[in-house]
Amino acid sequence: MRRIRVGAAQFEARDADKAYNLSVIERLARRAVSEGAELVSFHECSITGYTFLETLTGDQLAALAEPVPDGPSTQHLIQLARALGASLAAGLIERDGDRLYNCYVVVDGNGLVARHRKLHAFIHEAISCGNEFTVFDHLGCRWGILTCYDNNLPENVRITALLGAEIILMPHVTGCVPSPMPGRGTVPREIWENRELDPVRCRMEFDGPKGRGWIMRWLPARVYENGVYGIFTNAIGVDGDTIKPGGSMILDPFGEILNECRALGDDVVVATLDPAKLEVAPGRGYIRARRPELYAKLLEPNPFLGPDRRPEVWWKKIRQRSGAGTGSEKAH
Repeated sequence: MRRIRVGAAQFEARDADKAYNLSVIERLARRAVSEGAELVSFHECSITGYTFLETLTGDQLAALAEPVPDGPSTQHLIQLARALGASLAAGLIERDGDRLYNCYVVVDGNGLVARHRKLHAFIHEAISCGNEFTVFDHLGCRWGILTCYDNNLPENVRITALLGAEIILMPHVTGCVPSPMPGRGTVPREIWENRELDPVRCRMEFDGPKGRGWIMRWLPARVYENGVYGIFTNAIGVDGDTIKPGGSMILDPFGEILNECRALGDDVVVATLDPAKLEVAPGRGYIRARRPELYAKLLEPNPFLGPDRRPEVWWKKIRQRSGAGTGSEKAH
C-alpha cells in the first residue's frame, strides 16, 4: 500500500431517479477530488435508491436493473471518472441474464475496475446473493468491498483481510430502523424535514442509539480486529419510507475516525490513508496469531440457533405489502 487520499460521501438519493442521483455523485465527487481524493466512495444503491426496492414487483425491479459494465449508469461513471482523473465507487441493481444483484462498482477512466455482488441480499427475493469475495489491486493499494449487512458478519471482514485487503469499501444504507434493542427505532419524518429550524433534535436522533451510537458499537471493531482501513458510506435523509442518519466516515486500522460527515444533508469528507499504520496495527497481529486448526466449527451449521430467517421475514413483508407477491418468476 502507498499513501492515498480517499473520499467518503453521503447524500439523500431519490428513488429510481438515476439522472438526479448521478448528478449528485458528480457534484460531490468534484468536491472531493478538489481536496485531493483519488477515489471517492458512495453508498449502497446510490444510483438507484435502496429501501423503496422492497415495494417493487419483480418486473419493476428488473426494469430498473442494468448490465455491468455496459449499462448506461456504469458508463456514465466511467466517463465522469475520466473527466475527473479519479476513481469512483457507487451502487446499483445489476442485471446479468435472468439474475439480479445488489451490485457495487469501482471504475476509473479506463473502465470497470471491480464489481461486488452483495453476499447477503435480502431486501427483495428477486435479488440473488453474490457468492464470492471481492479483493483487487488498484492505485497502488489492495482493496476489498463488503456491502452493508456483509459487514455485520465478522467472518466476511476477516476473510477479506485474509485475502490481502488493506482498505475495505463499506457502502451501506443503514440505521434508524425498528429494533428490539433499547432506544432504537425509526426517526419521525417531521424531525428530518424540520432539521433547519431544529437541527439539535435531528442531530440527537442521528447521533444516538438509533444511528451513530449503533454504528460505533461494531464498525470500529471490524477495522481494528483486522488491521484495515474502512471507508463507511451511508445514505442520509429520506430513503423509501425510512429516514437514514448518514454519518459516512473514514476509519484507520486502529478503529479511529480520520474524518466524518457531520452535515445534516449531502456531504463528502476526505482523508489520507498512511501505510505506516498497517505495519503496527494490532489486528495484523491477531491475524498472525490465528490457529485455523481449531476453527472447523465455523464451517458447520449451528444446531442451536437454526437458519437465518431474515430473508424469509423480509420477503413475507413484501408479499403482504404488494398483496400479490413479486409479480415475477425471477425470484432466487
